[in-house]
Amino acid sequence: MKKILITGGAGFVGRRFVKRHLDLGNEVHCVDPIAADTGGIDPEGGWPLYAPNDYESFHFYKQDCRTWFREHRDDDFDYVFHLAAMVGGRAMIENNPLAVADDLSIDAEYWQWAKAAKPAKTVCFSSSAAYPIGRQRELGYELLSEDMIQFDDDIGMPDMSYGWAKLTCEYLALLAYEKHGLKSVCYRPFSGYGEDQDESYPFPSICKRAMAHVGEPTLSVWGTGDQMRDFIYIEDCVDGVLTTMDKIDNGDALNLSTGIYTSFKQFARIAAEECGYEPEVVGLSDKPAGVFARGGCTKKQAEYGFKASVSFREGIKKALALFAARAS
Repeated sequence: MKKILITGGAGFVGRRFVKRHLDLGNEVHCVDPIAADTGGIDPEGGWPLYAPNDYESFHFYKQDCRTWFREHRDDDFDYVFHLAAMVGGRAMIENNPLAVADDLSIDAEYWQWAKAAKPAKTVCFSSSAAYPIGRQRELGYELLSEDMIQFDDDIGMPDMSYGWAKLTCEYLALLAYEKHGLKSVCYRPFSGYGEDQDESYPFPSICKRAMAHVGEPTLSVWGTGDQMRDFIYIEDCVDGVLTTMDKIDNGDALNLSTGIYTSFKQFARIAAEECGYEPEVVGLSDKPAGVFARGGCTKKQAEYGFKASVSFREGIKKALALFAARAS
C-alpha cells in the first residue's frame, strides 16, 4: 500500500486519480476546500461516478491546501499529486484573472511544504496554457512541443494569469530538484474532458446543448466556433500519468494530448450527429474564445510509452449515454 496525497482531489481530474489509487489499494489523503467555480464536489454526498467514502483508505480534508500544509508535516508520502488550482473554464480565466493568480500562492506554499516534508515524488499538473500564445494564432499555429518552453531562453507570452502561474510552478519544480533533490514531473494536459466535468467547461455544456436542441435547425457554440482544441479523454490523461510518472524525476514537462485538432463547430456537429440530427452550427462571437488553435505534439509522450486511445467521438458517446440515462 502506498500513501498518496492529492491536492484539489475533489475536482474533475482529482476525482479520477482518487478512484484509481483507491482501486489499487492505496491510502489516499484528499485535500480540497470545495471552492466556488472550480468544479470541486464535496465527497459527503458521493461523487458522480462513485462514492469515495465507501473506501476505508480514503481520508478527506475540507481545507485550503495552504492551511493543510501549515498543519501537516507527514514525511512518508510516496506520491503527491498536486492538482490544486483556481480555474473554472475559459470564462473564469478571462473574467477573474486575479483569482486565478492565487495559484501562485498555492504553488509557492506547496514547494515550501515539500522542502520540509520531502515526499518521494511530486506529480504536478501544469497546463497547455503555459505555451506561448504566439504559436497558437490563426495565421500561424503549430502543434506545441515541450521544448518550446525553455527557462534559460525567451519563453514567450503564456495564456493570461493562469498560464503564468503554471509556468512558475514548473520553474519551481526544476529549482526544487536542482537545489533540494526533490523528485517531480510536470504534466501539460490539453483539453481534458469527461462525463463528470463541471458545466463551466465546453465539453459537457456542448453535449447537453446538443441533446436539448434535437431536431432544431441551428446549434450554437462560443466564439466563432472555428477555434480548435486538442481534446483528450480524462481516463487517457490518468493512464498517461501513471504510465510515465516514474520515468522523469527532474521536474521536466510532458504533454498529455492526442495531436488532433478539433474545432468547436466540428465538436458540436459530432454531438448532434450522435443525437440523430444535423443542424447548422453557429458561433456566438460575444463569448470568450481563447486562442485560435491549441494542440499538443505527441512525440515525447510516445518516447515515454504513452499514446491516447479513446477517440473524441467515442468520448462524446460515453457522455451522451450517461446524460441520457440520468435524464430518464
